[in-house]
Amino acid sequence: MKILEERIKQDGVVLPGNVLKVNQFLNHQIDPDLMLDIGKEFVNLFGKEKITKILTIESSGIAPAMMTGLLLHVPVLFGRKKKSSTMPGDVYCAHVYSYTKKIENTVTVESKFLNKNDQVLIIDDFLA
Repeated sequence: MKILEERIKQDGVVLPGNVLKVNQFLNHQIDPDLMLDIGKEFVNLFGKEKITKILTIESSGIAPAMMTGLLLHVPVLFGRKKKSSTMPGDVYCAHVYSYTKKIENTVTVESKFLNKNDQVLIIDDFLA
């Protein structure tokens, strides 16, 4: 996607360890027009797959996942890195390594939001 490539060249900063810092348009500050363009590209790539849900992990994946969900008219779920006190015991968990923070997180999603018939598109921090 050319627009994303140009934006990374313009505003991205490569930190030690080859970590790409994109807080100008994705993390601390979100460029909604760019996220919409990214959402459109995900729809172009996966729109024919009969997606029923989009899954991401807090927090960098939420903006592009939301725009994709908006365009596909499907719900967007995000795995939580910290289990909420309101979250019941019936959950799905996965261990996910964060390359930016150099730690492993246990990510949790309530099981009631995913079922065996769902076609899930996973959109995570695709720039990491």
